[in-house]
Amino acid sequence: MKKNILIINAHQYYSSSEGKLNQYLVEFAKEIFEEAHHEVKLTHIEAGYQIMKEAQKHEWADLIITQTPIYWFAGPWIYKKYIDEVFNELIGRKNLAISDGRSRFHDHQYGTGGTNHHKQFLLSSTWNAPRLAFDDQEQYLFQGKSVDAALIGISAVYKFCGFEILPGFACFDVKKAAQISKDLARYKKVLTQLT
Repeated sequence: MKKNILIINAHQYYSSSEGKLNQYLVEFAKEIFEEAHHEVKLTHIEAGYQIMKEAQKHEWADLIITQTPIYWFAGPWIYKKYIDEVFNELIGRKNLAISDGRSRFHDHQYGTGGTNHHKQFLLSSTWNAPRLAFDDQEQYLFQGKSVDAALIGISAVYKFCGFEILPGFACFDVKKAAQISKDLARYKKVLTQLT
């Protein structure tokens, strides 16, 4: 079945991060989906965007992938600005959630008022952190948290709106010990399961 797929490149340039890997991952995913005859639209936030058009892309898409580097344990600030602007537009159009996120059926469950239950979200991230920093109680910083748990601030936006949150994908140690060919093989498996 043909899907409409929006891939958002959230990279923000700075001197030690040019965004080549994130852009490559965007193009890699686009190629896989187009080979499977899905329709793909791209947004590169740093190149500029129109809020209304981005809201329309979100309404159109069956699957949304955000491709982001991790800067100080979150996406770049331009991604947060993008989400604030686009989702405020969508809320105004009444196309994301009912009221303050509580449905009349589950008033005691905050976040159950989303209206996009037929849509999916995948977060793909690039980290300088090594893989061993996650899912291990002995690790100082994340204390056993998974990558998905560490980035809940990004995926919760979509879950709040009813999206099914897919297990995230991540490349690790991208500055010191990148393993790009292995990462691409892993990512291809993830993406192929969605085609």
